[in-house]
Amino acid sequence: MKRNFLTGIAMMVAAFFFGTEIAQAADISFSGKIRTRYENETKTNMVNNHSAHDFTATQVRLNAKANINSDTGAFVQMQSVRIWGNGNAAFTASDGDTSVGLHKAYFTIKNFAGIANLKMGRQEIVLDGHRLFGHTGWTTGAQTHDAVRLTHTHGNGTINYGYSMAQELTTTTADEDDIGTHFLHTNHQGVLGGSLSTYIVFMDDDCSVIAGIANCDANGGTNHWWTIGARQAGKMFGLDYRAEYYFQTGNGAGASAVISPGTTSEQPADGSPDGIANTLKGYGNEVNREAYMFGVRVGKTFANLPMKPKVTLWYDHLSGNSDDDMNDQDWGAFDTLYDTGHKFYGFMDLFLNNTGSATNYLGLRDLALKIVLKPAPKWTFKADIHNFHVAESPAGNPGMGIRTGIITQCVMADRNGGMSCAGGRDQGTELGSEVDLTLVHKYNPNVKLVLGYSQFMPEMLYHSVRGTGGGNANEARWAYLMADVKF
Repeated sequence: MKRNFLTGIAMMVAAFFFGTEIAQAADISFSGKIRTRYENETKTNMVNNHSAHDFTATQVRLNAKANINSDTGAFVQMQSVRIWGNGNAAFTASDGDTSVGLHKAYFTIKNFAGIANLKMGRQEIVLDGHRLFGHTGWTTGAQTHDAVRLTHTHGNGTINYGYSMAQELTTTTADEDDIGTHFLHTNHQGVLGGSLSTYIVFMDDDCSVIAGIANCDANGGTNHWWTIGARQAGKMFGLDYRAEYYFQTGNGAGASAVISPGTTSEQPADGSPDGIANTLKGYGNEVNREAYMFGVRVGKTFANLPMKPKVTLWYDHLSGNSDDDMNDQDWGAFDTLYDTGHKFYGFMDLFLNNTGSATNYLGLRDLALKIVLKPAPKWTFKADIHNFHVAESPAGNPGMGIRTGIITQCVMADRNGGMSCAGGRDQGTELGSEVDLTLVHKYNPNVKLVLGYSQFMPEMLYHSVRGTGGGNANEARWAYLMADVKF
């Protein structure tokens, strides 16, 4: 992006400030960043004989920060996100790039009403380790919320209340389709060598994000539900550790649009025509939500060894739907809310969907080994090895497997009611393994260079879950080179 364009944006932001009461601010500063990343990958279409897809993306940000007075401040961040050559090729006679937008715009008031610090406007919400609320900073655009947040600190404790207007439909007939999120987050320092955080999150979602439905009137039911849990992280006995657990309860409207009741015609093994129609239960409009996740991590840094290696072992478990859940009309797939999945579930981002659709709502188990080395000053090498499984096996849940398409058919094995199921039932629980290699060089205080390579080795169950059909590849690759420049 041309320098005069950035200068023009800076002047416009400054004009905005000086056109309001913010013009009275004694201190206005500007900063920004340019991040360019080249990617080459075969993960998008994981089929044989499919050529690699490559592209270059750039993120440009310009920040304006105003310290209005001792209690009041404001922050505005303009952002441009674009793919090189996309929509504005070099042979275009007139540069028509209109990709600049508002990424952040909020004001802050310290000790608002004598109770808490106030932050209101478009902002990133990051709590603890990005597990439930993160900025998804790896993506070119990143994630922001139109939100209000109150933070009160006393001694070693902090209490956060926040409200995010996640979706607002302006038509009067679609008012029930609005989605709002309330959260109450506390953090207590000095607990077991670290800090303890607690969470209460309420999703006011009549629209139902389970199925991504845009009209609640067509879906029916409500989807008001809670996420309650805790996270403890710190360092004890020379080990870095983390343990967290979250439980979800409430409504699960929208499940019927994802896994609805269906009928199959079961045929006797001898081929006689007197088949039996079997109705599979599926979900109705009004279901309960009973889901959970937990994660543990233990790491050790060997500071006295060459390259100061750090080794971390971790395990994440996200619950999924089972036949018992479906029969009881309980939605068992854990929703990761606004997490930064790239940090947790492999850098190739194959299991990111927050509602669990990436594993056909059967949940996810991730056992990972992570190694960090410091081979030279300003250089860091990282190696992550993941092994992924579904939390609920198709073999143990044939009804769920049929309804999600993993098990393709069931036929009568005998006239006494025995059934034989083909498809994914004999494919175990393993989805595949992923290796992520990352080399980071801090070129200077303002420039960071990152080189990465990842490879995913899928099992047949992965292809059954993702429905990639015939010609499945035995591996997928992703490589990238990224420069991050801050000013």
